[in-house]
Amino acid sequence: MTERHDGSCLCGAVRFHTEGALRGVVYCHCSQCRKQTGLYYAATDVDVCNLAIEGEDSLAWYAASGFAKRGFCKTCGSALFWKRDGADRVSILAGAFDLPSGLAAERHIFVAGKGDFYAIADGLPQHARGSPDIIVAGSDAQE
Repeated sequence: MTERHDGSCLCGAVRFHTEGALRGVVYCHCSQCRKQTGLYYAATDVDVCNLAIEGEDSLAWYAASGFAKRGFCKTCGSALFWKRDGADRVSILAGAFDLPSGLAAERHIFVAGKGDFYAIADGLPQHARGSPDIIVAGSDAQE
């Protein structure tokens, strides 16, 4: 049986489900993620072909850079997705999944750009910038 995970924005105008295994949760501390969420992104990812979205008329995409876009609900403002241009995978914010999510934390990226008001003390691997096996914004990504 294929793994299925369901989720939505805060108001429910955008719902989604994924098929198949999800990557572990990666915490991104770059300035864009920090400014969009107020803290940091906690996201998993999935192949685009394994993501189904309902309520796409309520979904807006913001081109936060020249190489990636961020998807959010136009009604409630919930941050939901991050996708690098041309990539075959899309990141999904872990908090948007219905419980139980079955997700587990994996690592931190862009810790060089983290906020100065918190400490990372969970013992997970930390990377000053990206991590070689995770698609991120690019070499000119903001920290």
